[in-house]
Amino acid sequence: MAFRFVQGVGTGGEVPVASAYINELIGSKGRGRFFLLYEVMFLLGLVGAGLIGYFMVPAYGWKAMFVVGLIPAILMIPLRWFLHESPRWLAANGRYEEADRIVTKLENSARAAGKELPEPKIVAAPVRRRSDWRELFQDIYLKRTLSIWAMWFSAYMVANGTITWLPTLYRQTFNPPLETTIFYGFVTSVGGVIAAVICALLIDKVGRKRWYTGALPIAPVPLVILAWLGATSAIQVLILAGLAYAIVQTVTFSLYLYSAEIYPTRLRAIGTGTGSAWLRLGSSAGPIAVGWVMSSMGIQYVFGAFAAILLVGALVTAVFAVETKGRVLEELSP
Repeated sequence: MAFRFVQGVGTGGEVPVASAYINELIGSKGRGRFFLLYEVMFLLGLVGAGLIGYFMVPAYGWKAMFVVGLIPAILMIPLRWFLHESPRWLAANGRYEEADRIVTKLENSARAAGKELPEPKIVAAPVRRRSDWRELFQDIYLKRTLSIWAMWFSAYMVANGTITWLPTLYRQTFNPPLETTIFYGFVTSVGGVIAAVICALLIDKVGRKRWYTGALPIAPVPLVILAWLGATSAIQVLILAGLAYAIVQTVTFSLYLYSAEIYPTRLRAIGTGTGSAWLRLGSSAGPIAVGWVMSSMGIQYVFGAFAAILLVGALVTAVFAVETKGRVLEELSP
């Protein structure tokens, strides 16, 4: 448990910083598609882990999966040497020569590859201020912070509560073989990947807010149907809960994109980081809520509770969220 805690500290700090970093390097046109196709790699990792576990766990036990997880961590060490600092962050901190040097290098690389560079879009320079977490709750950022926290918590409580609880539900309620349970988890993860790829390809056309205010109210529909039917078979749960998970997954995996877009450079990392902290709270609350509701009321009420949580998230999003599609980051956040 102690080592898992240390692992969580490392990955929990790495992901929001990577989100802010990548957003600061991408232009406004096609930013959503580029970033979300990068995010799909997370989901492919989940699918890969499920597929590897399908073969390894029955033969070598669950501890063997930690050895598999060590491989990408080792690969990250040499990859770090190829990264340069964010020009936006350098400019925000008054280091203009360094920022210009990096941008010039990127432009020369694009020209050497035969790319035609668009005309630079001139926007007002943001006010130079020191990063202050209290600004998350001031002026225009208060509503943005509340909306993003609600989305992080509700979407991840349902998504992670579903994906972590379903294997136990299959085993304890329907008692299929271990290999079948793992396969069901693999199918659910694949559905999430397919939905995520569709979202990545369409998000710049649909828009962030429109996508969220559509996905969050639609995802509860299969959950309500499942609660009404009583979750009486494993296939029934696999299809309906898997469908809900796939829809919610389009929200969860794109929140790093949206969180980084709604804050200025001085707040981007801390805003994304505090938002993703609600990811951890939601992910922790999900299994706890499942255990309590299931033991006191029954399986079907778990799905009903998940549907209600998503509807609350949808309401907050509809009221407070802002659209970021196609807009330069400096225009969005002065």
